[in-house]
Amino acid sequence: MAPTFQRATCWLRPGTVQDCDRTGTGRTGCGTAGTDCGSLRRPHGQDLIAAWAAELLAGVVAYDDPELPPVTWLGGRHAAAELRRGPLAERGQEYWPRVWAARALLYVWLPRAGPAVVRALADPAWRVREMAAKVAKLREIGEAGDGLAELVDDPVPRVRVAAVRALGAVGEAEHAPAVHTAIDDPEPAVRRAAETALGELRNRLDRDL
Repeated sequence: MAPTFQRATCWLRPGTVQDCDRTGTGRTGCGTAGTDCGSLRRPHGQDLIAAWAAELLAGVVAYDDPELPPVTWLGGRHAAAELRRGPLAERGQEYWPRVWAARALLYVWLPRAGPAVVRALADPAWRVREMAAKVAKLREIGEAGDGLAELVDDPVPRVRVAAVRALGAVGEAEHAPAVHTAIDDPEPAVRRAAETALGELRNRLDRDL
């Protein structure tokens, strides 16, 4: 099922971003490529970058689209270093732009980015799943509960930790069994996260679980 995220930005030439209002007129948003995008600190700039990150995470746009800003705006030095090594797909690391996009949503946010985050919980790359779980926790995305519960059995411990922590913040009573299961996880970090999350669930829902 395609994400319900609706595109709300328009992009000019490579390296320059322009954001459009409802009437179709626009004004300059972030500056030229290679800057630190100071407009992130302004509400409209945050919406612009969050929209781009959500589209990238959902696969609506490509990280190397010449009409979009360079992905190093999101991934910083790590992105620059990875791209210098050559095409990501040739190394089987095409997931990195989705990781950078999800990470950006820890710093800038747009409510309609939620569906992209929920869908990313099922991403084939564990780093994307982990980061999406972190975003779901921070942004308190209630719709992520079912997807997070499924990640309690993820083969990667880091993903399980992130999922259990997020369930403590956004889970409902029906997700408590998944957290209980994690208390017996072979990894100490997962067990600790589960104990904390179960306490958070009890306090937040004000009931015994």
